[in-house]
Amino acid sequence: MALSRIWSAFILVAIIVASGKAIFYNDSKIYSRMVVGKADDPNEEVRYTMVGSPEKAGFHSKENFVKYLEGYGYLPADSGHPATTILTENTGADSVAQLSKIQPGLTVFSFTSIQKKLVKKADGIIETCKSAVNISIGLIGIMALFMGFMSIAERAGGIRLLSKIIGPFFSRLFPEIPKGHPAMGHMMMNFSANLLGLDNAATPFGIKAMESIQEINPQKETASNAQIMFLCLHAAGFTLIPVSIIAVRASLKSANPTDIFVPCMITTFVATLAAMLIVSYKQKINLLQPVVLAWLLGVSVVIVSLVTYVTSLDAAGVQSFSSVLSNGLILFIFLSIILGALYKKIDVFDAFIDGAKGGFEVAIKIIPYLVGMLVAISLLRTSGTFDVLINGMKSFFSLLGTDTRFVDGLPTALIRPLSGGGARGMMIDTIKNFGPDSFPGRLASILQGASDTTFYIIAVYFGAVSIKNTRNAVGAMLLADLVGIITAVLLTYLFFGGV
Repeated sequence: MALSRIWSAFILVAIIVASGKAIFYNDSKIYSRMVVGKADDPNEEVRYTMVGSPEKAGFHSKENFVKYLEGYGYLPADSGHPATTILTENTGADSVAQLSKIQPGLTVFSFTSIQKKLVKKADGIIETCKSAVNISIGLIGIMALFMGFMSIAERAGGIRLLSKIIGPFFSRLFPEIPKGHPAMGHMMMNFSANLLGLDNAATPFGIKAMESIQEINPQKETASNAQIMFLCLHAAGFTLIPVSIIAVRASLKSANPTDIFVPCMITTFVATLAAMLIVSYKQKINLLQPVVLAWLLGVSVVIVSLVTYVTSLDAAGVQSFSSVLSNGLILFIFLSIILGALYKKIDVFDAFIDGAKGGFEVAIKIIPYLVGMLVAISLLRTSGTFDVLINGMKSFFSLLGTDTRFVDGLPTALIRPLSGGGARGMMIDTIKNFGPDSFPGRLASILQGASDTTFYIIAVYFGAVSIKNTRNAVGAMLLADLVGIITAVLLTYLFFGGV
């Protein structure tokens, strides 16, 4: 229901804003841009002459203001290219009249209304539909590959082995669940699937875990402590391999689609740790136990060591190290899976084919979802609604004197708690508009992997066991989401700030 309302709101708001522009700003081409426009349509050349001080309009320097304008296709006027637009400090009658006499026919804008004229070109709904199908087709091969290898790992017992390894740690977090209860195994399978980026496998395991915990829940309509802890850890989404994100980046022609692997891993670890601390505090769970501390300390040492080393490198070194580590670890996992499968004497290729079929099915199934979400986002962009929102945020952070590149990647984080598909659409849209290896494109990718879909999880998992009172689950999840967002932004500057 939440996604339905969001999707409907996107379309309604976009059309209302576009109609307002058509009526009040005489933008006769806006409907055409929204339906049949293309991102590669040539922009009308706009040359500007700037009059007055940009500092008084909220920009801290002329250079920042010029960079802001040129980012939207505006070019400075020079002797060979006369101005088509004058940007002034104010629009008083005397100023307009004076400038009109000096350069007749020129339009005069105040600094504070510039964003109303700056609209980036984007695909209309027709081209967006084609693009959504092409993206899905590009996903088929990569999804089939990873799903195939995960199927081999499951048959060879790799998933069960991973569950046994992390079992002692998680058992301390669920003191209400009896030792040996089936719920523990189901949760381990869910966490293992999440760790490997298998969203489709994680969901059925998670629902089964909720049903198992519900069997020992004395208040059937109220979430138990174990259910809240489980869902908060699940929503934080600690992921080892962000398969779908890597696949999307590869399908959109990233030069190095795996370079976001390490930042994603660190972000999800921090978000998971935050969720654990928040829920443990509320439930008075003692985390100062040897097994818990050993796990947390061990993982924290690895993560801190990784970050410490990375901070000693320059921008080129950071990207090189991230690429080597990401690709090397993925190849090591593939090697381990194959060796384990050969040792267990299973039919490796048959297992791969079974899993690969699932990857193919997943890629095909998301086509309608992508079409619907990307069309709604396209309408927001081509109507100018999205730019107004983003420019407002940029202006706010510019007034604070901060770098504003991260703002272009934030839409993914804003919709992520509401809809995984919506956030995926936002991520793809950001990558398409700014490039897969741009700062916003990488940030959106990391934010997509920073957490799971909080409200979707609440609806599906609690709904599966008819829980009506979720207690403090939503607040804990959203707070952990916020920690993940802040971490993602900081890590993107750390790893890719020089981009």
